[in-house]
Amino acid sequence: MHRLLVLYPEPTDPDHFRDYYVTKHLPLVREMPGLLACRYSFDVTASRGESPYFAVFEADFADDAALAAAQASPQGQRASADVANYATGGVVVIDYPTQDGIDGQ
Repeated sequence: MHRLLVLYPEPTDPDHFRDYYVTKHLPLVREMPGLLACRYSFDVTASRGESPYFAVFEADFADDAALAAAQASPQGQRASADVANYATGGVVVIDYPTQDGIDGQ
């Protein structure tokens, strides 16, 4: 499994971010080929102090090749280009292979 993680710092207009993200951006993301699952939250907290992030998004793909293909697809390109329409606080995008943390397998 390969995960895409997107962290969003505080935007200039949180209400616009929430509305646009749910009604316009997520439908674009859900069209990406190879997407196995995705989830997001606007309730991001830190264990100490204030969270540096306003929102978080996770998407799962079979492997890094499936993620790369999704990002290169027309749907992935549209979703990527759309970020500027709501993420006025910037964005941090990382991806990584996931490991099972319970039994180490």
